[in-house]
Amino acid sequence: MSRVVILVADGLGIGSSADAEQFGDVGANTFFHIYQFMKQLSIQERSIKGEAPELHLPNLAKLGLLKACEQANNVDIDLPCNTPPISAYGYMQEISTGKDTPSGHWEMAGVPVLFDWGYFKDKTNSFPTEFITELTARTGVTGILGNCHAPGTDILVKHGEQHIQNQQPICYTSVDSVLQVAAHEEHFGLQRLYDFCEVARELLDKYNIGRVIARPFLGEQAAEFKRTGNRRDFSVLPPSETMLDKLVTQGGTVTSIGKIADIYAHQGITKSIKATGLEQLIDKTIEQLTDTTQSTEQHIIFTNLVNFDQDFGHRRDIKGYAQALEYFDTRLTDVLAALNDDDILFITADHGCDPSWKGTDHTREYVPILVYQHNMQAVNLGKRDTFADMGQTICEIFQLDKMEYGTSFLNQLKS
Repeated sequence: MSRVVILVADGLGIGSSADAEQFGDVGANTFFHIYQFMKQLSIQERSIKGEAPELHLPNLAKLGLLKACEQANNVDIDLPCNTPPISAYGYMQEISTGKDTPSGHWEMAGVPVLFDWGYFKDKTNSFPTEFITELTARTGVTGILGNCHAPGTDILVKHGEQHIQNQQPICYTSVDSVLQVAAHEEHFGLQRLYDFCEVARELLDKYNIGRVIARPFLGEQAAEFKRTGNRRDFSVLPPSETMLDKLVTQGGTVTSIGKIADIYAHQGITKSIKATGLEQLIDKTIEQLTDTTQSTEQHIIFTNLVNFDQDFGHRRDIKGYAQALEYFDTRLTDVLAALNDDDILFITADHGCDPSWKGTDHTREYVPILVYQHNMQAVNLGKRDTFADMGQTICEIFQLDKMEYGTSFLNQLKS
């Protein structure tokens, strides 16, 4: 076996999961609602200017995304591209207690989060006074702005100009276990922002907060503020050894593209490649696949496609999400062409982020599990009881010690 390639379509849920009621997400369905929106949009456009194309995802269809969504929710997807898959496909239920990014990623690497994260539940004055006092004292800032639940773009409009004037970082949170810190790259300084977040990370350990995210931005006034690609996540370590750790211990290579290394607190990662935007993230993945200077033995290439979640899911931009999926689909032609015959491609997600749903937060959904290798037979993997089934399967591929959680489906891939 040579390489495993993992593409995480961040936030691409395929229907509210069995426990969605606990999260207030019964009825959420990221992919199906995008499909419905685009189908209705096509009908409306036809009446005005003739035929308009519906959601066009031929590569994702042949890899089984549409069939996985149909079987997860007992729905029908009426698209011309909805043809029989040529790969393995199914859907996975998360057993971690949250619907956040680290929980989803850690579980797919074989380590579910079975404890409760700490949260900042108050919508305003969200952070404990004791924490703010110690944070400002240790970092030398005169105070913080925000201190509330807020979408990242809205909080820049509200506080960005004041931040430039008084140099106070903009601190905000959400329903996830997170502190997000926005600061201007030039007026405040990028390294100063990272240093501030490192202190916050240390102070938040006692509150059991999963992540601190540095959100640098540029622009001089509210109308032009824009986040840059220098985001950095400061995460706690996974609670036990992941399948990435096992592979590295055995002498293998794990290449992280995008925010994967940050999610795993750089543990179990041998090479980290930064990239911003879908195009660059996919380009960097293909570069790693086609780089003949690298060993192709015992190698995982692990990419998080954050833009589905960050740019379209949280911003509730259904049409933008659809267009991003169509772009991803076109680039899958290049990804598949770059695979060697013994490479295995996994496509999955870490949670849902339904752009049609109320609020701006993640949604508790099943996620797709699509697995492709050249010349394989189509396999219906059905429902998987935990994301950890993927990690257990990859452990078996590389002949690693078994994980505590998950059931391998490698035999089904070989049948």
